[in-house]
Amino acid sequence: LLNTPPGDPEAGELGLAAVPGRQAAFRQGLEAAVRYARAVGCPRIHVMAGRVPVGTDRAAVAGEMETIFIENLRYAADLLSQEDMIGLLEPINNRITDPRYYLNTPHQAAAILKKVGRPNLKLQLDLFHCQIMDGNLSQNLETYFPLIGHIQIAQVPGRHEPDSPGELNFPYIFELLESLGYTGYVGCEYAPKGDTLEGLGWLRSYWESRGLQHGGASKAAK
Repeated sequence: LLNTPPGDPEAGELGLAAVPGRQAAFRQGLEAAVRYARAVGCPRIHVMAGRVPVGTDRAAVAGEMETIFIENLRYAADLLSQEDMIGLLEPINNRITDPRYYLNTPHQAAAILKKVGRPNLKLQLDLFHCQIMDGNLSQNLETYFPLIGHIQIAQVPGRHEPDSPGELNFPYIFELLESLGYTGYVGCEYAPKGDTLEGLGWLRSYWESRGLQHGGASKAAK
């Protein structure tokens, strides 16, 4: 997975796909992302929606931003289909992480995906953001599973390792994903509390609980 360019960080931009007046810059950035993805063999691109412009009311610009987002997503889907790539929409919570981000919930993303109507656009479900905005993770995973193209994880509220203190029961969540038939990647988008490798103890424990050696190889195969 890689992201489309965020835009101008000095201007406070974090994605351009839904931002009024930035359609040309979005398309240029998307083409650059496709070049990078092609070069490294990456089949999935997170199409970053962007933030509600500073000084504007979210409700007042919501309709315009959705219209722009849908137009840009259709353009992106057509371009990505030529490369056999998947475009992803990630809701980012606006309660803690980014108050001005436009796309905030899986419900909003699913509604936009339905309006866009392109099979090569999927939902990038970050369980950290989903828990903060809505909770109800089991039902949300089951409800939106047909739309999911990528999963990301982090403990709530600290955004650290899955086995750090917090609200989420990741062994249960991993088993649920397996029972649903998820075969994609699970991105570990968390901030390690200390040393990165030491912080992967949760993964080693998970492998062992599934009868696997470190690295995911079956003990029987060894």
